[in-house]
Amino acid sequence: MSVVLITGCSSGIGLETALAFARRGDTAYASMRDPARGTGLRERADAEGLAVEVPALDVTDDSSVVSAVRAVERRQGAIDVLVNNAGIAGSGPVETIPAERARAVLETNLWGPVRTIRAALPAMRARGAGVIVNVSSVAARVPAMPYNGFYAAGKSALGALSESLAWELAPFGIRVVCVEPGFFRTGIAAKAWAEPAAGPYRADHRWVNDFFARNGEAGGGDPAVVGEAIARAAHDSASPLHVLVGDDARAYVDLARRAGDHEGWVTVATGIVESVAGSRPGSAAAATRAEAS
Repeated sequence: MSVVLITGCSSGIGLETALAFARRGDTAYASMRDPARGTGLRERADAEGLAVEVPALDVTDDSSVVSAVRAVERRQGAIDVLVNNAGIAGSGPVETIPAERARAVLETNLWGPVRTIRAALPAMRARGAGVIVNVSSVAARVPAMPYNGFYAAGKSALGALSESLAWELAPFGIRVVCVEPGFFRTGIAAKAWAEPAAGPYRADHRWVNDFFARNGEAGGGDPAVVGEAIARAAHDSASPLHVLVGDDARAYVDLARRAGDHEGWVTVATGIVESVAGSRPGSAAAATRAEAS
């Protein structure tokens, strides 16, 4: 049995990850910024007879992170597994997305894990054991999509951070895993891909939004699959550093590899988006269709 601290557990992957660990008999601390939002998790846990703690932890706040980590260490003696799941998405053109929104994406998705890792590592090093699981995305494994730049930048940086950490921490007996899901029904897309503001990118931005709405929240997989993959990787000492989750994630990475370069990927990815959301605004195909109508 392990003591597991997970961030961002009010819904989606975090919620399912907490249940997956608890089903294995682990002591799951399913943290979230506002524990009042943990009603759904508590109800699911109670229905299965699982014990899940729901502490407050805001990954954007240094004192909140340190307080939560120390509280678990005092109560349990150690944190065996840290799962950095908390994340947000931010949709918008690099030129016009509000700076505070772009910063918030990186503050949560990159600096949030840095805070929790720094807080948990001293005790892990002292014990010579521990596992850190960083939840990244397939977006970190393929060239970034338009209007997704800051999200992809944060997830790519988290993947690079995981690689560096794995080398640094191996001598101390600490493992690092970077989990990279494809499209799953987590609710994150609905919060990010809102109706674009008026401006020169509006039609194109809306086209990409339509793809993510249809392929993500509507067509995505069950986040319980990711939760189980995280728990499995945390308990598997032979787990590779990078763990893709979802047939679509593996397919996208394979397509990107075969595309060979950014220009090749743009052609492939444009075809994928057009198969779901129609021709790209301003493209030759769209112009031909408009003339025919």
